[in-house]
Amino acid sequence: MIRAGVGFSTALNPRIAAAEATAVALAQAGLSRANGALCFATPAYGAAYPMILRTVASEAHTREVAGCSSMGVIAGETEIESGGALAVLVFGGEEIHATRFFVPTLRGRAAGVAAEVASAVRSQLGKSNLLILFADTYNFEAEATLEALGTELPGVMIAGGGASEDGSIGETFVFCGDTVSSNAVSGMLLAGDFEATVASSIACGLIGTAHRVTAARDNILIELDGRPAYEVFAEAAGPLAGDLRRALTYVFVAVPVYENAQTIERGQFFVRNIVGASEEHGVIAVAFQPRVGDTVGFVLRDAERSRQDLKAKLEELGDRLDSPPAFGLYFDCVSRGAGLYNIPGHDSAYIRRYLGPVPIAGFFTGFEIGPLGEQPSILQYSGVLALVSGRKS
Repeated sequence: MIRAGVGFSTALNPRIAAAEATAVALAQAGLSRANGALCFATPAYGAAYPMILRTVASEAHTREVAGCSSMGVIAGETEIESGGALAVLVFGGEEIHATRFFVPTLRGRAAGVAAEVASAVRSQLGKSNLLILFADTYNFEAEATLEALGTELPGVMIAGGGASEDGSIGETFVFCGDTVSSNAVSGMLLAGDFEATVASSIACGLIGTAHRVTAARDNILIELDGRPAYEVFAEAAGPLAGDLRRALTYVFVAVPVYENAQTIERGQFFVRNIVGASEEHGVIAVAFQPRVGDTVGFVLRDAERSRQDLKAKLEELGDRLDSPPAFGLYFDCVSRGAGLYNIPGHDSAYIRRYLGPVPIAGFFTGFEIGPLGEQPSILQYSGVLALVSGRKS
């Protein structure tokens, strides 16, 4: 039987905080010794990250510890988005085994990073596998590395997120054992005999119809449907277009998952930022490289749209699950949380409402890794929920 528990602490002393959170997690799990532990901690504890990890490992009696820095942490129904806070998830049972991994130096070697991750975990693959990945958001070559990982570990389910910070440091960190590093990836392979389910919801809803790219250069959209791209963007943004800086924090580009798609459907697109716009030149700059003939659309980041998409996804999950989850991990974009909903703990409350009192830990991410179409993808403005359930006997 898989057992798991989650704990959190806001104690000023980082050693006490780590011990307290781990003790609560072990007690909830009914474990004296864990197979593995995942830890997320805010920058207020930054100088003490190695000590926190050693404390978690000591208290949980496991060497298999991984995690990352985060602007905020999630533990059960509690979401803490500022100040000193850490969350710890522990798990155990004969059906599940943990293997931590760490790969330094990310820039310019996406294929090499993927090969090293795969080499670290390949011999430990089991009947069921879930690869949890944490990355330095500022240095990770996300799309190329994830594509290479799919080739290295075909069929392995992948979920995770980019480490985050509150702007006070300018660096993000990943954890493995008692190693703490920027410019690296870390994570944990969960392998054994269990059911793994990963789902994502998005905080953005489509505005209007899809558009065809009729002129583009590099990352510049010049024309959409034969019209200046800025005009089409301004129409989609509506009143927000009068304040360009504000518009760029709410309106983004939607890109279909599948090439040659003629429409953009719910759950079949990813979101990329608009990084600049010029009314004078009629163009917009985007965080990808569009091609003539591509289909794109515009989306609006909106609390109600986000809430409805989350509820719909949780209802779908409830129908898919054969048995109650033993535990879960939630990777939630930093643009969600109280800043979007104006209340704390929003997503966690809905997860509990639909799934019950499942031990869930997580953090607020720089980007998310989750399912899109038939493969794991780099997501933005999303919440990714990874669940582990015991198999029905």
